[in-house]
Amino acid sequence: MADPLQVEVVAADRLVWEGEATNVIVRTTEGDIGILPRHEALLAGLVPSACEIVTTDGSRQVVAIDGGFLAVNENRVSIMTQFASLSEEVTPEQAQRELDRFERLKEAGEMTEDDLHRYHLATAQMKLIAKENGIRAH
Repeated sequence: MADPLQVEVVAADRLVWEGEATNVIVRTTEGDIGILPRHEALLAGLVPSACEIVTTDGSRQVVAIDGGFLAVNENRVSIMTQFASLSEEVTPEQAQRELDRFERLKEAGEMTEDDLHRYHLATAQMKLIAKENGIRAH
């Protein structure tokens, strides 16, 4: 087996997750991409989505992000985003409440730039929940 990927997911305020992985699936501005060991160097923009990390022990770690950047070089994968949350950090009820709150702000024309990032994170969290429950999200 090839050397594993060294993966880190970094939000503006914290290191969200780091560890070894065999595969990382993220959604770039151009579409979904899978990163395997020995992937060529890459820098890409990310859209709000649920990123999936397959760890070396075969488990899955799913992270909701509000967009950001992906950097891949020499088996190192860095996902950098403003806001992120792990699947165990959010419940469906919390995510729906947040999404509803930001949709009300958006409709009222009162959304700040920070609110927009959090709106994108809430959207990604709903995708994360759908992915965790085997439901296809739009």
